[in-house]
Amino acid sequence: MRFSRLRLLACAAVMMSLSLPALAQRVVEGDLQQQMSPAEFKAAGLEKLTPQELAELNNWLQGKVAALAADAREQAREEGRQEVIVKNHGFFDFGTKEPIKSVLTGEFRGFGKGQRYALANAQEWEQVDDVQVGGVRRQSPEVSIAPGVGGVWYMQIQGVNTRAKVRRVK
Repeated sequence: MRFSRLRLLACAAVMMSLSLPALAQRVVEGDLQQQMSPAEFKAAGLEKLTPQELAELNNWLQGKVAALAADAREQAREEGRQEVIVKNHGFFDFGTKEPIKSVLTGEFRGFGKGQRYALANAQEWEQVDDVQVGGVRRQSPEVSIAPGVGGVWYMQIQGVNTRAKVRRVK
């Protein structure tokens, strides 16, 4: 009799673990008897458990739901953090020193102070130094914008040996 109860308890635990992701989406209040209809409770064989066994199963289930909810919150938090980093890359330093790689929209005709450069990734950069390069014509060249010291960013156009100091404006 004791062995069949343990097997029944293990089966109930497996059944509950399969439904935990769905349960983690909502707050679970009360015990299984309150969450399930009497027919569901009986079909799962849970009426055969002693009150202590049912309490242990409820405690285990509550712990699993709480852990899954905490994992889901942490994953959402990290996804939000990554979105902020990507969206604001170039405006602020969020701990990433990776260069921004994109394509310049339209034609590149050289560097000049105050000139704005629109990129295919929807970012817009403005040149802030006096570097000039003329006589260059490139249609939609690849661009790399790398961070320097003290929050400074440098734009490098593929095939052009000069780089310009820029700041993100959009």
